[in-house]
Amino acid sequence: MTKRHPFLIGGQWRTSDDVLHVRFPYTGEVVAEVCQATDADLEDAIQAAVRGFEITRKLPAHERARILNNLRDEMEKRTGELIDTLVMEGGKARKVAEGETARAKETVRVAAEEAKRVGGEIVPIDWTPAGENRMGIVRHFPLGPVLGIAPFNYPLNLACHKLAPAIAAGNAFILKPASATPLSGLLLAEMTLEAGYPLEALSVVVCPGRRAERLVADARIKFFTFTGSSEVGWHLKNVAGRKRVGLELGGNAAAIVHEDANIEYAVGRIAVGGFTNAGQNCISVQRVLIHRPIYNHTLEALLDRVSRLRVGDPRDPETDVGPMIDARAAQDAFEMVQEAVAGGATLLLGGQCEGAMFAPTVVGNATPEMRVNREEIFAPVITVAPYDEFDEAIRLANDTDYGLQSGVFTQNVNRILRAFEEVQVGGLQVNDVSTFRVDQMPYGGVKGSGIGREGPRYAIEEMTETKLMVINLGGGST
Repeated sequence: MTKRHPFLIGGQWRTSDDVLHVRFPYTGEVVAEVCQATDADLEDAIQAAVRGFEITRKLPAHERARILNNLRDEMEKRTGELIDTLVMEGGKARKVAEGETARAKETVRVAAEEAKRVGGEIVPIDWTPAGENRMGIVRHFPLGPVLGIAPFNYPLNLACHKLAPAIAAGNAFILKPASATPLSGLLLAEMTLEAGYPLEALSVVVCPGRRAERLVADARIKFFTFTGSSEVGWHLKNVAGRKRVGLELGGNAAAIVHEDANIEYAVGRIAVGGFTNAGQNCISVQRVLIHRPIYNHTLEALLDRVSRLRVGDPRDPETDVGPMIDARAAQDAFEMVQEAVAGGATLLLGGQCEGAMFAPTVVGNATPEMRVNREEIFAPVITVAPYDEFDEAIRLANDTDYGLQSGVFTQNVNRILRAFEEVQVGGLQVNDVSTFRVDQMPYGGVKGSGIGREGPRYAIEEMTETKLMVINLGGGST
């Protein structure tokens, strides 16, 4: 019998008659049922977070770090369960699920270290005569209840990127996991409570996105952090009112390969960066720009490498590319590719779609105006195009509404520095693809790709209030 899972409100597990079916994307079979929170449950979650914050904001640094280290230990003990959950709820290839679980543990470990570094500084006040005999002290205080909405593509690690900094900063936390992949978030909540996080400070609400908007709009939530599509993210920012907002949104990242690149290495990294997690990655390589003198050779090598990716059952440890999240997502990508081909693009590899399975696909001769270049395809699809001059490559890379990360392959330091200055992204990877990320680095985008930065240290800054105290050293003397 399919297991039915409750949701969490202020540390208490609850059920409801509104049940969500979680399906294994590879077969479509129901693998779990999850009870969904009502409007009344959401109100209770907010009230619990407000009460919980009165506890968490007073926790000393060593206690916050201890909770996070305990959480990492719990995750270590239940690593296999986490991996299996990621495979079954999201169709994630097992090797990718193993990587995500390892990264999630690292995210929590880094946050535990950063919990002990939430400090402040002495600010010189006597730069002008009016400031003589005064001392300024800056401290960072917890902001208040934090709401995190996590996506389906990396539901564990990206939940940790919201939960762990909230704990490190001393805030209460409400998680709203993606409806397609709620099981990993509920499992994470079990471990967090076991780690010693105050009960009232934690809720995990499973519900439709529209219902969750009441949480986003509520003034008692002091920080809202969202990872997902640009369309939804910018809409929720408008709903959020005056509270602080962090948005990590979409992308259609470029990879620039110049003639002095290590072509074999670049091709290997692009084959990974464009197709890992079935291309469902906001920093997935989508647009490959190749210097014309090496275009034919590089394209031939790239097609050969992509053709050797193993596609199939994500439970198989040897599978490289599993299913997309569902058949509708695969069909949307298929239609985008077919539209490009009808408009004059060339299907160089792949293009087949069956259910949620979409074959690794390479498209040539796509113009910048086509949706396969203009929009985020979020599928195992890349486009390839030649360029003549490096400045042209930068212009093409910037010809998008997005700006999350990009990659450039070249050995020339002047080109590297020019790309760093001129490519309009939150992060530039040199001699690597846009998909590279380690979890302590500042991560986020510009333009339509969002605002704010993730990475525990940088998220903690977003989740704390900077407060200044000025002491008049002479004002108390008699």
